[in-house]
Amino acid sequence: MQTKPDFSEENIRKNCPHCDPSSHAFEYPLEPPTEDFYLLCDSNSIVEGHLLIIPRQHLSGIGEFSEELLEKFMPLHEKTSKFVKDQYGSVAVFEHGKLGQTVFHSHIHYLPFTGSPTDIIPEGAGKLRPLAKLEDLQDMYNRDGGYLFFSIGDDMWTVDPGLAAPRFFRDRFAKALGVPERGNWKAMREDPAIMQTVADMCRAAQEKWRSYFHLS
Repeated sequence: MQTKPDFSEENIRKNCPHCDPSSHAFEYPLEPPTEDFYLLCDSNSIVEGHLLIIPRQHLSGIGEFSEELLEKFMPLHEKTSKFVKDQYGSVAVFEHGKLGQTVFHSHIHYLPFTGSPTDIIPEGAGKLRPLAKLEDLQDMYNRDGGYLFFSIGDDMWTVDPGLAAPRFFRDRFAKALGVPERGNWKAMREDPAIMQTVADMCRAAQEKWRSYFHLS
């Protein structure tokens, strides 16, 4: 009998799935990893085109990246954002910078989304703080110990940390995209029909990535 995966917070903290390339998180790679990062389809995708960049080093978020690592990250960030926008018509990015994480290892999400920031933060614009550049997340992390970051197109924000909750952005983007059942990644993995849809979406995104970048 196949052993049921243990997705408890205790086990995830002890056995980080983003430190283990044999874990379910690495099921749908986009291309071979770099020296510092993995590029993947999210194995719990909300929609087709939901991708991840995961640093090899166990860090809490972009805000904890060294200057050197951030410099290496930026071209991958731009490459991934451009792919999603070109192939799916729009791009949003989010990261739980320690706050709201359910896997305690930085993983930056990219997915198609054409809505407004208040579709994600219906509490109102007063809960949003415009972000000028990603480098500012380092100061925020050092000062506050964490952050909630997202962008839609070229516009970036952080969110009032008082709103933080587990799966903060996953749940909100899933709801805004009309698939709220895909917010809770642990629950969706128990549903074979959802996971078959996710597998189909990931394979389609992998094929588009290979074609877009002329990979064999």
